[in-house]
Amino acid sequence: MNESVSAPEAEVVGPTEWGEHPHGLGPWEQEYGTPAPTDPRYDPVLLAEGDRRNVVDAYRYWTREAIVADIDARRFPFHVAIENFGHDANIGTVVRTANAFAAAAVHIVGRRRWNRRGAMVTDRYQHLMHHSDLAELRAYAAEAGLTVVAVDNVPGAVPLETAELPRECLLLFGQEGPGVSADAKEAAALTVSIAQFGSTRSINAGVAAGIAMHAWIRQHADLSKAW
Repeated sequence: MNESVSAPEAEVVGPTEWGEHPHGLGPWEQEYGTPAPTDPRYDPVLLAEGDRRNVVDAYRYWTREAIVADIDARRFPFHVAIENFGHDANIGTVVRTANAFAAAAVHIVGRRRWNRRGAMVTDRYQHLMHHSDLAELRAYAAEAGLTVVAVDNVPGAVPLETAELPRECLLLFGQEGPGVSADAKEAAALTVSIAQFGSTRSINAGVAAGIAMHAWIRQHADLSKAW
């Protein structure tokens, strides 16, 4: 069954919420010398105590719900999926990057639990879904009208640098080491590879995900609307 990640898991505290940080703003009145705004998007506690969360300045003092709603109004139609059959430590990085590029959702395939440390609390603002296996993910993609694009350096893959990525697509990544599974390759309508020129056989899965997502952004996003 396709399931959104449960609320208790999404509440796990991340490293950006440990103690004070140099970024962010103090209490509203201290920063601006004016009474705090009454706009419902603002969080009264943050207005009174300051906001040092890992968010862009445009979202300072906003409630989490208001931030998610605003991103939802601007999200792109590409999705990201990563296999998690071996408890992959790269998922946090993938989630953080997907949030930065306003991906529609991140799909975790296999194990439900994953290491949120690398997400830097961005999972609170990013839609997440869980699928027990590739068959469930494949069914979801078909129902949603998403073209599955596997990302792996395998024979026959189309270079990402020259490939035309579908606007409505699901970028599928495998685990660190083995890459995309045989089932993932079968589910993909297109497989793309990332050009490499050094000695390593592959790059980190989290890095590969960022490169592929940015390739989609370069092809389809209105860059004038970036922060």
